[in-house]
Amino acid sequence: MDADFLLIHKMKNGDEAAMEKFVQKYYPVVLKYCRYHMFSKELAEDLTQETFERFFRTFASYQHAGKLANYLYVIAGNLCRDRYKQKSELPLEELPENGENPLAAVESRMDIERAIKRLPEEMREVIILHYFQNLKLKEIADITGIGLSLVKYRIRKAKELLSIYMGEEA
Repeated sequence: MDADFLLIHKMKNGDEAAMEKFVQKYYPVVLKYCRYHMFSKELAEDLTQETFERFFRTFASYQHAGKLANYLYVIAGNLCRDRYKQKSELPLEELPENGENPLAAVESRMDIERAIKRLPEEMREVIILHYFQNLKLKEIADITGIGLSLVKYRIRKAKELLSIYMGEEA
């Protein structure tokens, strides 16, 4: 049995410590995922909270079959896509507190964010999952519901487009 299966079992039996452990374990990775989709810390935090709310709302019917993180990524991805459709602007991040040239760091991040934002949604999704969430190609295929070869194609194509987009902004 894997650790997540035992954690889910304890949670279903009302163990509040297990629920706290679950949130502590998965909150950072879901927040990171939402952060790359939304580019706004506050909005990413809101969507992360909503991801966990949705998970717990349907928790009674949840059947553990694989990686729990993948299930949370699906919920978070749906929420991010819904929010992205509602909001087309890209809020600016606060300036970093330290560093030799904080303005250059912000400009670089903004260039990357703009380039990622220009990608078609399906390519943006695989790039975020692969490079920013460090998921394996097979996991990405499971989360997105597409074949492994299509995941590879989308990553390759997204990298080509990002190269072009970053070249245009340089």
